[in-house]
Amino acid sequence: MKVEIWSVVICTFCYIGKRRFEHALEKFSHKDEVEIVWHSFELDPERESVPWKSIHQIFAEKKGWSVEQAKEMNDHVTKMAKEVGLTYDFDKAIPVNTFNAHRISHLAAKHNVQNEMEELLFSSYFTKGLNIDDANSLVSLANQVGIDSKETEQVLKNSNYSEDVRQDEEEAKEIGINGVPFFVFDRKYAISGAQPEDVFIRTLEKVWEERTAS
Repeated sequence: MKVEIWSVVICTFCYIGKRRFEHALEKFSHKDEVEIVWHSFELDPERESVPWKSIHQIFAEKKGWSVEQAKEMNDHVTKMAKEVGLTYDFDKAIPVNTFNAHRISHLAAKHNVQNEMEELLFSSYFTKGLNIDDANSLVSLANQVGIDSKETEQVLKNSNYSEDVRQDEEEAKEIGINGVPFFVFDRKYAISGAQPEDVFIRTLEKVWEERTAS
């Protein structure tokens, strides 16, 4: 079974959705026969990396809120993340453009460590306050999953995997994806958003039953 996930590593609900799906997968008796493929999706392709601003400021500007209101909303999401075992630290998170991170995710897919790379990118952004648009940071993260530093440096210096990112985004438009996370199971069923764990379990079981019955 193939599960494709359109996502972006600065999306609060994408990380929560990832963890809920993983918890469901652990309870699925055929989990070892599930292939996970991550696809790129940019929430704001034109966004610039602004490491001198806080996430609270960015959120406030986008919503037309005060910084205090933005902090309250982020505190609420932090509590939701904690329920699935995640630690969000919005005070440390650095607002960035995610295009390079997406390219490195595709590089990781080539080396069969994409899932590990996605987890590192999520945790680096939400928990560790790492600049995931910084070349040195991305080289270090890729190295942690076994990718040679020189290869990552070459990717970042050139336009490698840019077309892969664009193809993912184009496919998202064709499918009608306008929000993430978005999970597609064997190109037959889809789940939009960070749904409860049991929704993922029921879908995994349904797809498996139909596969084995055919």
